[in-house]
Parts: sequence; C-alpha cells; structure tokens
Amino acid sequence: MLMLDTAGNIPVANDGTDRNVWRALGRGWNQKCPSCGEGKLYGKYLKVNDLCPACGTELFHQRADDAPPYFVMTITAHVIVAGIIIVERLYSPPTWVQLAIWMPALVLLSLWLLPRVKGSLVGYQWALRMHGFGGPNSDEPEEWPPSPPAAS
Repeated sequence: MLMLDTAGNIPVANDGTDRNVWRALGRGWNQKCPSCGEGKLYGKYLKVNDLCPACGTELFHQRADDAPPYFVMTITAHVIVAGIIIVERLYSPPTWVQLAIWMPALVLLSLWLLPRVKGSLVGYQWALRMHGFGGPNSDEPEEWPPSPPAAS
C-alpha cells in the first residue's frame, strides 16, 4: 500500500506492519539486528553486516555516515567536561592528574559509545523505512551517483 507522509506529498511505502522506533533504537544500541533483535549488527567493530545473519534482513541500506561521531562527541564532551569541573572544584588536583584521568576516559567512552550510537541510528533508519529499508521503490537499486538535473 502506498501512503502519503504527514506533509501529504511524499509517497511512503507501508507494508502494513508497524516498526516500533523505540524497539529498533534499543536493538541498535545493543548492536543487534533492528528487525529480529537476534543477529549481530556488525561483522567488525563498525562494519555493518550486509544481511542479518539470523533473519536475512538487508542492512546494507544504512547511511549512518557522519552522524554517529557527532553525537558521540557531543555526549562525551558533556560527560567529560562535567567530570573535569566537578573534580577540579572538589579536589583541585594538578593538571597532569586531570590529564591522566580524563584523557583515557575520553578515549574509552568514545570507543564504547560509537558502535552503540551507530547501531541506534541504523535501527532508527530501519524503523522509519529510510534509505531503502522499505521506502518508495526500495526494490529498485538506487542510482549512484545521481544524474544531474536536465537542462531546460
């Protein structure tokens, strides 16, 4: 069934099944397939599997690209800066102690968050049928690079 989006002008494919956004975000956070929640999302650290090993859902449509690092930088910066300020106000340690504490914490927190945030974004894209996850004409391959607009 082809429906119109909330603005009423962009066709959106709807196969009759609802995709729970929160469940997909949670499954992505846990680095599992957004569809079944069983298969591993990644083959390597940040390499999304082309297909879910458990249910066969196509995952190669994802376009997580640059968004996850930006989200991770924002989250990590807020946590680390808050920690630095609290420790500085309470204990006033030397700068080298602050660096010895917070630099490894920054790296470890970033490395821990990045696959989880990327997985959540892939789950979000799947739930909203974005980028070929069941959107309009998802059976047809996407032309890349896009053709230039016709001259008038």
